[in-house]
Amino acid sequence: MIKDPHATAAALLPLVGGPANVTSVAHCMTRLRLGLADRSRVDDEALRAVPGVLGVVEDGASYQVVLGPGVVGRVTTAFETLLAAGRIGTADDRADGDGRNGDGEDGGKTAGADDASAAPAVTPAADTAVDTTADTADALARRGAELKARQKARNATPLKTVLRRVADIFVPLIPALIGCGIVAGIAGLLTNLRWLPGLTPALTALSSAFMALIAVFVGHNTAREFGGTPVLGGAVAAVVVYPGVAKVTAFGTALAPGQGGVLGALAAAVLGTYVEKWCRARLPGTLDVLLTPTLTVLVSGLLTLYVLMYAAGEVATAIGTAADWLLTTTGALAGLILGGLFLPLVMLGLHQALIPIHTTLIEQQGHTVLLPVLAMAGAGQVGAAAAVYVRLRHDTSLRTTIRSALPAGLLGVGEPLIYGVSLPLGRPFLTACVGGAAGGAFVGLFAMLGTEVGATAIGPSGWALFPLLAGGGWAVTAGVYGGGLLTGYAVGFLATYFFGLPDGAGRPVCDPEKHEPRPADRPGPRPASPR
Repeated sequence: MIKDPHATAAALLPLVGGPANVTSVAHCMTRLRLGLADRSRVDDEALRAVPGVLGVVEDGASYQVVLGPGVVGRVTTAFETLLAAGRIGTADDRADGDGRNGDGEDGGKTAGADDASAAPAVTPAADTAVDTTADTADALARRGAELKARQKARNATPLKTVLRRVADIFVPLIPALIGCGIVAGIAGLLTNLRWLPGLTPALTALSSAFMALIAVFVGHNTAREFGGTPVLGGAVAAVVVYPGVAKVTAFGTALAPGQGGVLGALAAAVLGTYVEKWCRARLPGTLDVLLTPTLTVLVSGLLTLYVLMYAAGEVATAIGTAADWLLTTTGALAGLILGGLFLPLVMLGLHQALIPIHTTLIEQQGHTVLLPVLAMAGAGQVGAAAAVYVRLRHDTSLRTTIRSALPAGLLGVGEPLIYGVSLPLGRPFLTACVGGAAGGAFVGLFAMLGTEVGATAIGPSGWALFPLLAGGGWAVTAGVYGGGLLTGYAVGFLATYFFGLPDGAGRPVCDPEKHEPRPADRPGPRPASPR
């Protein structure tokens, strides 16, 4: 756990190339997301070694440092403060003409380089006492980095670029979704228990206000992401939730406030951005100030009312109907497929397409029934990592990695286990998917039997999702979800223990006391085999 976010931020900044190498800073639920000018200046191994860093992920458009929920916000704030101070210092140094470059380098050499050059060299003899198993975690980390690099090349497609942009629109909304979801859960609990009847209406208002206006926030973020004016995107999207649209008729049907939801707001803001760019490219400066905002709101607003709201409403209704049918009719099979395929979807970057679907379901029904099923993939990952820990009992370096990453995995932060353990090893990644499939099938089976398990917000997973559960009574819902987690843990563990590792895995590759190879592995003539 990170105790001093400022110390962590101070450790991270030079390892990503210094202030001059950082072009943008943002964060999501668990990751510090950095835009970098020169990727080659990042020290990946040193970053992974920083206390509190759970892993690093490269997603093409950004370099991401996994820090965990709750911590990442504080570290990001401290990082931005240090970044601003570093840039001011760089500007002052350049103004003084002291010969140093933008990274505080002097004569082409950093202070860290000077320290490194002054450090005594380590002789080969000093390394002979090191356990050879200590290299295993480094080897797995390198293999994980290679896999991520190959995956990055595959992810450089127009579809996945669009999905990343969609994620950048919705991810900043997750903290509000979580907060309002928990407040909604508290209000529902008080209502069921008939406690504090004077307070529950206030809690309901607090939890519902953001969802009532979420279209405005989606429009604002969409315009910013696509290069438009954020407030114009919000203004165009606001028409989706304006009560007065009930007086507007489209395709012979009166519109309803909120029809189309976040999908309509997303489409409206994208349209508004293109209208705005078209106007700014053609209107002179004196007219641009007046006509561009007017035409953006007018043209995109009318098209939203008479086309987009109706079309997006039909799509949103179809999504809700399909999700309900999927789990109530084919629940066990659907849960098995969704829980088993979610980890590969994360690898391919396709899971980002689920964010607007989750948000649409929450907006329509008050919760998403898909998230608890997909969360079972993390349970399978935890079970697989536990099996690796038990089987490879002589691999101290890998066991240390698992011990540090397992608590985060239990709370739904799976990247350190995926990229540090199961994916580099190969087969444990597949057996983790088997565990996720089993947990998803468990939750889906109860959905078929009439016990719906939903989540009032997106973002948390694992045990962190319990406060956000909704459905047929919290106790029953929590029991089903907890049973799914335990099923995922157990099946992921057993599948990995018996099938996820090659025969002979777990045997020491050296004498643990003397740090010497086993006699059969030592160089020199081998004993003759019996005839």
